[in-house]
Amino acid sequence: MASSLEDVQTTDLMSELLRRMKCASKPDKRLILIGPPGSGKGTQSPIIKDEYCLCHLATGDMLRAAVAAKTPLGIKAKEAMNKGELVSDDLVVGIIDEAMKKPSCQKGFILDGFPRTVVQAEKLDEMLDKRGAKIDKVLNFAIDDAILEERITGRWIHASSGRSYHTKFAPPKAPGVDDVTGEPLMQRKDDTAEVLKSRLEAFHRQTEPVIDYYVKKGVVAHLPAEKPPKEVTSEVQKVLSS
Repeated sequence: MASSLEDVQTTDLMSELLRRMKCASKPDKRLILIGPPGSGKGTQSPIIKDEYCLCHLATGDMLRAAVAAKTPLGIKAKEAMNKGELVSDDLVVGIIDEAMKKPSCQKGFILDGFPRTVVQAEKLDEMLDKRGAKIDKVLNFAIDDAILEERITGRWIHASSGRSYHTKFAPPKAPGVDDVTGEPLMQRKDDTAEVLKSRLEAFHRQTEPVIDYYVKKGVVAHLPAEKPPKEVTSEVQKVLSS
């Protein structure tokens, strides 16, 4: 979307003007959400995004979009992917840098899924520093592995309708079958105990040092992510209004 209003469609113009009026009084915020899979980041980020007029930067989606749009960075990323290599940290930071120029990112951003390593955090800070900006808060969705395991491995879905159940929190009427059709339920492959175990190990190994890195900078807020979503939302609001 263009930052000058000339290129905005008339119907979008009103909503864009209303958005800018509502957002004008909001403080700038540059946030990082960190937490293991199932810790609730995905539930909270749209709420934070709307409340503070931030853009949501999901690095995986941004990479795919840059590749599809054949931007100079996207072309480089595609070359790496075609060779079966990981996309370099510099490229990802470059794509974040580009995204920050969009009007929707004028008030700041939420980063989710990046940085995953301390090296990435350092590169991100360097890039922000050149722009005269910095990370304002790192929201650490702290939760015990055992609670996560119960939360995630208890999820079962009815494949054709997408209805979801939880063995403890929202069980089907009859174990293992859909309430409506009586068809068997299945588990997503990411929701099994083995997959979760390896994802949690990777999180502890790579990403916990990132939390320590930002703790030293005094910007980390630890959230009680095992609490119900509404309570986590009010904790987030407390942290961000201080």
